[in-house]
Amino acid sequence: MADYFTADTHFGDDHIRRFFSRPFVSTLEMDTALVAGTQSIKATDNLWIIGDFACCNTEADRARAAEVFDLLPGQKHLVCGNHDDEWVKRQLPWSSVQDMVELDAAGRRLVLCHYPMVTWNGARDGAIHLFGHVHTNWRGAGGQVNVGVDLWGFRPVTVAEAELRSLTLPPSKLHARAEGL
Repeated sequence: MADYFTADTHFGDDHIRRFFSRPFVSTLEMDTALVAGTQSIKATDNLWIIGDFACCNTEADRARAAEVFDLLPGQKHLVCGNHDDEWVKRQLPWSSVQDMVELDAAGRRLVLCHYPMVTWNGARDGAIHLFGHVHTNWRGAGGQVNVGVDLWGFRPVTVAEAELRSLTLPPSKLHARAEGL
């Protein structure tokens, strides 16, 4: 069983598609590409969606979100984001729904939260913080990685990919101040 991480899919959200200049001519094309990006995930793997799963303002939006949910492979977990309404949290059959998660995956300690944090549990001991929310505005810093689809070719990332990125990003001045480093 492997773990995969993504954020800010915004299935069905045409505003996000246009605002962030996603390279798709329609939300249907965007949704299709996002689902295609998950096809290497096995049924026994975990797919962690770190917030902002889908736009669900109307009954048609909710029907599309449910359809897309069923197309995604793996055991699906939601770490709630600011666009995940009560319908998304309660009506889709997630394996888990949480605001923040701490887990060990592939030998790494991870802290998952939709929002980028200045510091997190285990930061001094090498825990990696995975987040979304800021789309293309910030890739992260040493020890913390934006796993949003806009920065990863519209596909989830593995623990190894997130760890490598965390090692190549510059250190955060805010994190150093908060931790007294």
